[in-house]
Amino acid sequence: MITDDNRGTKSKSNMTAQRNASMKRSKPSYFMAILGVALVLFILGMLGWLVINTSKLETYFKGSVQVNAFVRDGSPDREIDIVTKSIESKPYARNVEFVTKEAARAKFIGDGNEDWNKVLDYNPLPASIDFYLEPAYVNKDSLKKITTEITKNFIISEVKYPDAVVSNLNNIVKKTGYFLLALAGILALIVIVLIDNTIKLAMFSNRFLIKTMQMVGATRWFISKPFDTKAILNGLASAIIAIAALVVIIYGVENWWLPEIKALRDNGMLAMLFTGLILIGISITFISTHRSVMKYLKMKLDDLY
Repeated sequence: MITDDNRGTKSKSNMTAQRNASMKRSKPSYFMAILGVALVLFILGMLGWLVINTSKLETYFKGSVQVNAFVRDGSPDREIDIVTKSIESKPYARNVEFVTKEAARAKFIGDGNEDWNKVLDYNPLPASIDFYLEPAYVNKDSLKKITTEITKNFIISEVKYPDAVVSNLNNIVKKTGYFLLALAGILALIVIVLIDNTIKLAMFSNRFLIKTMQMVGATRWFISKPFDTKAILNGLASAIIAIAALVVIIYGVENWWLPEIKALRDNGMLAMLFTGLILIGISITFISTHRSVMKYLKMKLDDLY
């Protein structure tokens, strides 16, 4: 004799078998969805890599800005040493070096300039305390404060830095930042729309299965669980494919096309980028899939055709 519990168990087992069979039949659409999401994530990853390299390049150029604090002739060595150590202790300075008049002359000639011995019988170049700025201080306001602070020392006659370079660099950085921010915003919106539409198309082939399971009494959780799980796995697979493609592109660029860019590599930032792609891939595919399941559950049967 077949009891109601047996019939319920058998019915649930049939629904599970039907659901799994339908999901197997829809594998091609899931496959295309995985590739589609992977492509979109790859494009987003390329933008992220570009932003990382741009940021590192900005830091490199800002770190190349040198400041020259010229020392008055006849200044005592003790005072020069005190000022040099004082500058070394500041957070804005690195690679601080005292350059003597003779060293300045040798550098001047070494840069391809002619010696002035035939014209002058003395060295017109002053000694200086040279240092490179930390990138965070390469802006007009910071440099004004630094100049004022250093010129308070009576042995310093003048402080010079490439003002035009600083101005142009900051303008370029600002414009580049705005451009990349706008591009990232537009691309993020496109990514969400494209992935959402790709998942909806993949779910379209399962709409009758979802509705049939609802009509025979399956709960929303029972219906959505396998699709949500599949969405998480698909999102992870898409992200892995996108990351693998990015690694290949990055390796090719750094080793064959533009080896100089290898110096800009930041493994920590790349790890954060790859983690972000995984989270984006999983999150968007999960949300889109769950929304699609809920949408078909709310629709009438006739509306599915």
